[in-house]
Amino acid sequence: MSRKKETITLSIPSGTKEQLEEIARKLNIFWGKSPSISGLLVAIAQKEPEIKKLFTLTSDQIAALEQAAKVLIDTGYIGQAQTLLHLLIEQGNLELPLKQALTRLSNQPSEAWRAQIEYFYQNCQPFQLFYGNAQGEDSVFTVRYAEISFEEKRYYLNIWCDETEDIKNPDFPELIHNRCLRLDRIRKVEPVHGQWRVEGLDYLQVYLHFYRGMVKAYEPRPNDISNEVFGDLRQVVRRVANPFWLIREVLRYGGDCVIVSPDSVRSLVREKLKAFCQQYNLDVSS
Repeated sequence: MSRKKETITLSIPSGTKEQLEEIARKLNIFWGKSPSISGLLVAIAQKEPEIKKLFTLTSDQIAALEQAAKVLIDTGYIGQAQTLLHLLIEQGNLELPLKQALTRLSNQPSEAWRAQIEYFYQNCQPFQLFYGNAQGEDSVFTVRYAEISFEEKRYYLNIWCDETEDIKNPDFPELIHNRCLRLDRIRKVEPVHGQWRVEGLDYLQVYLHFYRGMVKAYEPRPNDISNEVFGDLRQVVRRVANPFWLIREVLRYGGDCVIVSPDSVRSLVREKLKAFCQQYNLDVSS
């Protein structure tokens, strides 16, 4: 028994019929050998899977929107971030692992931590911070100083805190009070009594030598203490609160940048390079 069909009359601008036929052709919706506008309308009404192809995002668009959502969360625009995340999840045609990760991020309770922390900073107000790390462990830090910085792809909270017992064998004892935290892993912040640390974070003074093209191409950073050219090299002295980010920067430059001192930072780079060579079965004798 054939299904009863209804007839409708559409009044559309000139050229729209051809555009609808092109969409139907793209989605492989045909009546005989011709693209079917009627079939396209039925597919839209019934929300059939092929209609999602109209809204499929490219990998570059997905990456850009994902990055934008994370920055919005970090800067306190939670509602706008949720809108972007829902768009990605519903229309992004995502691989399952990425879809699950974005769903967890979307479902994670978020607060505008940045606004609260900036208020504490402006008022020199110490605060207690409850934090969940990547391993699912919870920590509490008594923060005497805090500042926000942008590193690579997102914002981070740099703090000077009282707690040091969990760091058993620090690579840099001088920086044991410094922590670098992700804003989206903060659980709660609340003010506490005590003194704000006017000196800010602890720092190491690191000497860097740049060679070849980097002698002219180097762009000064806010924490550079000095920046001078001596013959065929550029020497930069920088205040470093977290060597992790510095080492990542230096490794990107390859042989065009060398950490000269202190030895603690230089030695850590050497160990990382040795481990890298061993992964590729390269013999490193020293």
